[in-house]
Amino acid sequence: MPLTTKGVDRFEAARPRLEAIAYRLLGSVSESEDAVQETFLRWQAADVQRVEVPEAWLTKVLTNLCLNQLTSARVRRETYVGQWLPEPLLDGDPLLGPADTAEQRESLSYAVLALMERLSPNERAVYVLREAFDYPHREIAGILDLTEAASQQLLHRAKKHIADGRARNEIDRSAAQRIVAEFLTAATSGRTEPLVKLLTADAVAIGDGGGRIPAAAKPFRGAVAVAKFIRGLFKPAHAKRALVGGSPEVHVTTANGGPAVVAVLDGRVVGVMCLEITAEGIAAFRNQVNPDKLERASRVWAAGDHGEPLFHAF
Repeated sequence: MPLTTKGVDRFEAARPRLEAIAYRLLGSVSESEDAVQETFLRWQAADVQRVEVPEAWLTKVLTNLCLNQLTSARVRRETYVGQWLPEPLLDGDPLLGPADTAEQRESLSYAVLALMERLSPNERAVYVLREAFDYPHREIAGILDLTEAASQQLLHRAKKHIADGRARNEIDRSAAQRIVAEFLTAATSGRTEPLVKLLTADAVAIGDGGGRIPAAAKPFRGAVAVAKFIRGLFKPAHAKRALVGGSPEVHVTTANGGPAVVAVLDGRVVGVMCLEITAEGIAAFRNQVNPDKLERASRVWAAGDHGEPLFHAF
């Protein structure tokens, strides 16, 4: 039976939630869009008049598509060039979804998205559905064909894995903004010592160039090593300008709900550095420079008014 206008409207009403679930599950905009589109095709082919609860039906289909995608993605990432990081979403992107509660904000943060790569597909699905979208375990069990007890156990394991990777207390937004300003001053000073003072002893810096843009094959670890890397990253050099085609503008903004430094060249985002700031200092820099993972960020950036840049890099 052809899909009616009412059937299309039902799907479109659910689309924002489906997109937000898929992004949290996959960490990839393009893969999320593909999963939502495939969900629509299955909705289109179904006898929707017999679907009693469309939201539950759509969530189940989407989640299982994402689980299949996660399984195959793990195989692909074994051959990924360099470090793999999620696609960052800039402030105002509708794909961010709900961020009203602490649990929702945490599930969206760039640090947690990166940590979720350590989870099994089912752990990740339970964590996202429960923490970000407040699905009861009874519904999650139905979506994943599990028992409620199994769903609860998966959530417990997922939260433990994530907590083990985030053993510090974060600080409020105003304090984070002050530290970002101090960081940029230190990063452009040409000296290592001011940077070291802002970092935790076990700070880490990770870059994702996807083989398209040069990025370190392995993370830098430890305050001194990270400080030296950051100093070099912000040091002016003709080779860097030649690589990206000019001298990017540097702005401070928000990505995935946390502080970020964005590099923009001719209106195109060429880098998003997400900072993980804790009460002890800056614990991590996750720098996304793979052009394939910055297309949506560029579109969102172009739609907003961001004022004058702080300075030009390189």
